[in-house]
Amino acid sequence: MKIYTRTGDKGQTSLIGGRVSKDDIRVEAYGTIDELNAFVGQAAAEAAKHDELKDMAELLGDIMQELFDCGSDLAYASPGAPLKMTDEPAARLEAIIDQYTEEAPEITKFILPGGSPVSALLHVCRTVCRRAERRVVTLAAEHPANPEVQKYLNRLSDFFFAAARVANAKLGVPDTEYVRSANVFRKSSK
Repeated sequence: MKIYTRTGDKGQTSLIGGRVSKDDIRVEAYGTIDELNAFVGQAAAEAAKHDELKDMAELLGDIMQELFDCGSDLAYASPGAPLKMTDEPAARLEAIIDQYTEEAPEITKFILPGGSPVSALLHVCRTVCRRAERRVVTLAAEHPANPEVQKYLNRLSDFFFAAARVANAKLGVPDTEYVRSANVFRKSSK
């Protein structure tokens, strides 16, 4: 099987139900999710090198499947198509974020990307996820789009922040704090 089709040589690509320009906002949105998925794969591969992060690597694999579902939902050119993303994945992420927040040290200052290589990659995932979310917001303002995709991406970027911090904690590497930051986060009253 050949992987090239030549059908996009003039700047058009196929969606499910039509053809659009390769710079169409729909293509930009699911293309950014695809880019994010590549970084998640890299983070999962790095996490899998550490026994302390095997569960996180497995979870990142699940997230890759869900991101593919998100992209699939956005690839429909016409409304009424069967959608894959529901509210369940975002709710599951909330529970994991809460767990990771408990496992990481108390936060007082802004955190910069860094610490361990796994953490740094998870911060890359966080920022690309925010860009994907912005693209989906723009798409949803112009065309029908599954609102669960936007909700999931919003929760997912928070997950990446929490995961980056817990990866550092489990690996015994301190977070990289923004040194000019005041103590901007108050201790939680549990």
